[in-house]
Amino acid sequence: MKSLILLSLCAISLGACGQSKEQMEGYDLINKVYSSGEEVPVEIKMTDEEWKEKLPSESYYILRQQGTERAYTGKYWNSKEKGTYYSLASGQPLFLSDAKFDSGCGWPSFFEPIDKDAIIYRADNAHGMRRIEILDSKSGSHLGHVFNDGPAPTGLRYCLNSAAMVFVPFGEDPKDYGVGE
Repeated sequence: MKSLILLSLCAISLGACGQSKEQMEGYDLINKVYSSGEEVPVEIKMTDEEWKEKLPSESYYILRQQGTERAYTGKYWNSKEKGTYYSLASGQPLFLSDAKFDSGCGWPSFFEPIDKDAIIYRADNAHGMRRIEILDSKSGSHLGHVFNDGPAPTGLRYCLNSAAMVFVPFGEDPKDYGVGE
């Protein structure tokens, strides 16, 4: 089964088949890749109007309409602070700053999620590209994409939109940042 998943990801990802075994190892974090447009099972279900009321407009555009902020404009792309990145949509923890790295792409990049079950993967064939979209597993909200050009130990680059996340410094209460309310 693992080989079938890797083969599928090879077909979906740009240039993945040309990667070394070490660079492909991180894909074992990915249990399933949903088909493009396929509905994913989520715990938080809200109407479009409810999402519009809950989220700032830029975050709504990114999280619920699969938008993207311009490179080098998001508040976390170059952040070096230590802490945890949470989903703005669901409040679940997504990534630790220890997994953040400078990929040079202009968006916050991480090599692994805090928990492999925090992310849902879906094929994204929009705009003539073949990519793997990453979604918040609790709400199904769009966070960004994952690529196979990241550093060790996974070889993955989770490329996220700052407007899809809330950062909480280590030692701070997430509730003080609107997380978990």
